[in-house]
Amino acid sequence: MGQQSALGAAVLLLGLFGICAGFEEENCTNYKLQFERVFSVPGDTAMLNSTLVSPDVFDFTAVPYNITWYDSKTGREMSDQSERILVNGETLWFLKLQMDDSGEYVSILRTPSRCYRQATMLVVEPPVPGECGRPRKARQPLTNMVTDMLSCPLKDYIATLDGYSITANITWYRGCEPIVDGTSQYTYMDSTKLKIDRVGPNNNASYTCTLNFTLGGVTGSVSETIEAWVSEKYSLIPEVHEPANEIMKAPMGSRFIKRCRVFVPCVGRPDVYVVWMADPHSYILNTEPDRIYTSEPRSWKQDGPIKGVWTERMLIFPELTTEDFEKNFTCTALSSRGPSTGYFSLLPADPNIMLPIGSLLGGVMVLFVVSVIVYYIFKVDIVLWFRRAFPVLYKNTDLDGKSYDAYVVYPQSCAVGFSKEVEEFALHTLPQVLEKACAYKLFIPGRDCMPGTAIVDSVEENVQASRRLLLLYNASTFLSKRHTSSISNNNNNISKSDGGGESSTSFDGSEEVYPDTRQQLECVTAMHRALVEGSLKVILVELEQISSAQLALFPESVRHLRKKQGAVCWWKNLKSSRTREDEEKGGQDLSTSSRFWKEMRYRMPVRGKRAAEKTALLNF
Repeated sequence: MGQQSALGAAVLLLGLFGICAGFEEENCTNYKLQFERVFSVPGDTAMLNSTLVSPDVFDFTAVPYNITWYDSKTGREMSDQSERILVNGETLWFLKLQMDDSGEYVSILRTPSRCYRQATMLVVEPPVPGECGRPRKARQPLTNMVTDMLSCPLKDYIATLDGYSITANITWYRGCEPIVDGTSQYTYMDSTKLKIDRVGPNNNASYTCTLNFTLGGVTGSVSETIEAWVSEKYSLIPEVHEPANEIMKAPMGSRFIKRCRVFVPCVGRPDVYVVWMADPHSYILNTEPDRIYTSEPRSWKQDGPIKGVWTERMLIFPELTTEDFEKNFTCTALSSRGPSTGYFSLLPADPNIMLPIGSLLGGVMVLFVVSVIVYYIFKVDIVLWFRRAFPVLYKNTDLDGKSYDAYVVYPQSCAVGFSKEVEEFALHTLPQVLEKACAYKLFIPGRDCMPGTAIVDSVEENVQASRRLLLLYNASTFLSKRHTSSISNNNNNISKSDGGGESSTSFDGSEEVYPDTRQQLECVTAMHRALVEGSLKVILVELEQISSAQLALFPESVRHLRKKQGAVCWWKNLKSSRTREDEEKGGQDLSTSSRFWKEMRYRMPVRGKRAAEKTALLNF
C-alpha cells in the first residue's frame, strides 16, 4: 500500500513538471507584464483582461484563436472553480478574492501558426484598519462653488458585464455612509457618475463607488475609492451674455455699435481671449482705419454673488452699408475650458408703422368695448330677435312631453300675502300677454285645477308637466303672522291671534287669512327641483319693490335664487313704462315690446322648430 502511494505521488509530480515545462518552454511572442496592475481586497471580485486580442498583435477577425490562463506561481492552467474562479476567453474572474490570490497570471493566445503570451499582476491588499474604502485611492479634483462630478473608475467592469447582458448597479458612499440618490447635494448620473451640487470645502472627502452584480451564480461586488479635493482657484467655461443670438435692426447709413460682454466664473485670473468675426474664418481686428473695427478689450472683477471676471469688447460700424445686412457677426470667447459664442445679424430698420397699428388697435378696442356695452344693454332684444329669425336652431319643445310652458305660483284668496293686485296680475295680466299675445300655455291654480283633485297630486303632476315655474310675490308673500305687523305700508295684511288658533286679518278687518298650504307646497317643490335636482327653472316675478329689511325675512332659498339669477320686476315696468294716460285711466302696460314682457319672454322656454334628436340646443 505504501509503494502504491509513493508511485502515485511520483506520477503527479511528473505531470506537474510536464505542465510547467510546457508553459515555460513554449516558444511564444512575449508581451511581458502589463503596466497596469489590478488592485483589490479580500472578498471583492477582480477582473483580469488580456490585451492580446488586438489588431496590433494579429488579425483576430480572420485568424482563429483560443486563450488559456495560467497561474505563474504553479504553472497550472486556470479553470472554472465553483464560486471562486470563472474563465471567459480573454477575461479571468476572481469571484471571491483571497489574500493568496496575489501574483502574476499569464494569458497565452494560440493561433494555428503562432502563440502570444502576456502577464497580468493581481495585488490583493488587506483593508486599512479603521477606514472605509479601498487602501489605494484615485484622486479626482472638484471645482469650488459650482456643480461638478466624480467618475467611478469601474467603467471596464460595467462594459464587460454589459457584454454578458448582466445588469449591475452602483452604490456611492461618502466615507462609511451610503449616499442616497437625490438627497442633499448628491445625484446619481448615468451609470458611473456622481453629481455634486454647490461644491464647497466640505466636499474634501473619500468617496467609494461599489458595483454590485451576479456572475456565475455568485453575487459579487467590486469597489473603488476616490480621494476628492476641492480646488480653490478655478476658471469655468466663458459665458457670452451679449450678443444673445439675436436679430437687430438699424437704419442704412447710420453709425452702429454692438457690445460683446463675456463673464468667466473664476477665482484668480482667467485665461480668456475675446474676438469678433464676420464669418467663421474672418477675424475683425481693432484697426480703426478699417470700415468695421473693434475696440480694445476691457475687463473688471465681480466679487459676488458669483465671483468672476467680465470682459467687454465693442464692434464698431462707422457707417452701415448694404453688405453689413443679413450677415452674422459672432463674438467668440476662447479659453482652456472651451469656446463660447454669441452672434447677431443686422436687418434694415422697418418704416414707422406704429401709428397706424396703434390706431387700428385703438379702433378695435373701442369697437370691442362698444360691442360689449351694446350687448349688455340690448342682450334681451338680441336674443329674442335671434330666436325669432332662426327658430330652426332651437329644439321643438312640443316634443319634450311637457304640457305647459309655465306653472304660475301666487298667493291665493284667504292666504298670507294675498292681494287683489296679485290676483289680477296672475289671472288676467299674465294670460292676456303670455297666452294670447305670445302663444305660451300657462297652468294657473284657481283657474286650471280640476275640481276634487288632491292638492299634493295636483301640484306634483302639474309642476312636473311644466317647463318653467313663475313665482309671483310681493313684500308680504313669504311672511308669517309673526312678521306681518312689522312690515312697511307695502303690506296688505296685519296679524292677530286668538285663543283658538293662528290667522291673519286684512287691513279692513273684513276677512281672516291663513297660511296657504298649496302655495307652501308649490314653493317647496319648485325650490327642490331648481336648487337640488336642477330639473326646473324658476322665474321670480317681483310685483312690488322689496326693501332690504323685507328681503331679510324671505326664505333662504328664495333669497339665494334671487341673488343668483335676479328677478323680473313688474314694479319697475309700472314706473318706467306707464304713460300719463295710463296712469289717469289706472291701466297697465300690456305691450309685448315693453322691457318687462321682453325679459319675461327671454326667460320663458324657446319655441323652436328643430327636431329634438338633432344637435344640442343653442344656449343663450
